[in-house]
Amino acid sequence: MYVVHDWAEVHRLFHRGGLSKSRVAERLGMSRNTVARLLSLDEPPRYRRKPRGSKLDAYKGSIAVMLERDPRVPASVVFERLRREGYDGGISILKGYLARVRPPREDPRVYQRTSYVPGELAQCDWWELPGSVPVGGGATRKVYGLVTTLPHSAAHSAVFSHSKTAADFSEGFLRTLRRLGGAPEGVVVDRDTSIVVPKSRPARVHDPVAALFGALRIRPIILLPRRPESKGQVERTIGYLERSFLPLRSFDSIADIQDQHDRWAQEVAFERHHRRVGAKVAHAWAAEKNYLYPLPDPLPDTDRRTEVRVSRDGFCRIGDVDYSTPPGLASRGGHLCRRPPGRPTPAQLYPG
Repeated sequence: MYVVHDWAEVHRLFHRGGLSKSRVAERLGMSRNTVARLLSLDEPPRYRRKPRGSKLDAYKGSIAVMLERDPRVPASVVFERLRREGYDGGISILKGYLARVRPPREDPRVYQRTSYVPGELAQCDWWELPGSVPVGGGATRKVYGLVTTLPHSAAHSAVFSHSKTAADFSEGFLRTLRRLGGAPEGVVVDRDTSIVVPKSRPARVHDPVAALFGALRIRPIILLPRRPESKGQVERTIGYLERSFLPLRSFDSIADIQDQHDRWAQEVAFERHHRRVGAKVAHAWAAEKNYLYPLPDPLPDTDRRTEVRVSRDGFCRIGDVDYSTPPGLASRGGHLCRRPPGRPTPAQLYPG
C-alpha cells in the first residue's frame, strides 16, 4: 500500500526532475505499474492502515525519559526498570526499539560556507513576534510570522497568523511562495511540530504538509535536532526583521502587520545591497524568479476544516472561541466548518 509520501516523491521526480517512469521506479524501488498508478492520482492517497499495537507502547514514555538521562544506557538496564513497571514482553523487542530511537552518537561539528544555485532551495521558519496585537473587544493575541527565504538572492516573504498549526503552515507557506513568484526545488525546515510529526523516526512531515509539497513538486529537507545553523539564511533574515522592521513601529491588527511588512520589504529590504549576494536583493530576486517552478493552477487546497460537536447549551468552540448555534443543533456532531485560503480565522474576527 503506497502512502502520501510515495505519491509526493513520484510526482516530484517525474514532473520536476524530468525522470521517466522507469527511472522513477528504479530510483524509488517500486514497480513501473505502481509509478503509473501514483501519477494517475491527482490527489494524494488518503487511506492508511492502522498500525498494530506493541507491548512497548505503554512504556515508550518511560524509555524516552531514560534515554534523555543517559542516551547510551544498556538495554538490560532499561529492561530491568520496565519489568518493575509491569512490562511483560521480551528483551528482543526492546532492543529493536532502542536501536531505532536511541540518539545517534555525536560527531565533531564541522562548518562550511555554502553557496546556492538559483531556485535550488528555500529556507522556512516561524518567527514569534514580541508582544501582542489587538483583536477587538479589548482582547489581544500573540502573532507569529512564517518567514520563507531564497538564499541565493536573499529575497524573503512573510505571512502572519495568530497560531502555529499544520493548517497555518500549509496556508502560510503557499502564500509566501506566491509572494516570491514560484517554488524552489527543495525547502529546508526544522522539526517544529506544525511541520514535522513529533517524535517520528525517521522524521516526516504531517500528511497535509506532504500533500502540499507533493502538489508543488518540492522536496522537504528536515534538519537534525539543534542544528539552526543549517538554515542560517532564514535565521539571519528573522534577526534582520527584528532589528530593522520592528523598531519604532506599532500595529493595530494582524492585517496592519502584514501591510506594513509588505510595504517595508519592497521599499527597504529588497532595495538594500546585500554583501554576500553582491547586488541589490531586488535585482538578484528578479533573476532567480526565472529558475523557480511555476505554481500550479489551480493552487493546492489549503482550506482549514474542523469538525466539532455542539454542546448541550447550544455552543460550539472553534479557534478558542465559543459560538452560539440554533437550539435544534445541541449535542449534534459532525458539524463541518471551513475557512478558504486568505480569510481570517474566527478567532481573528471574533476574539474571546
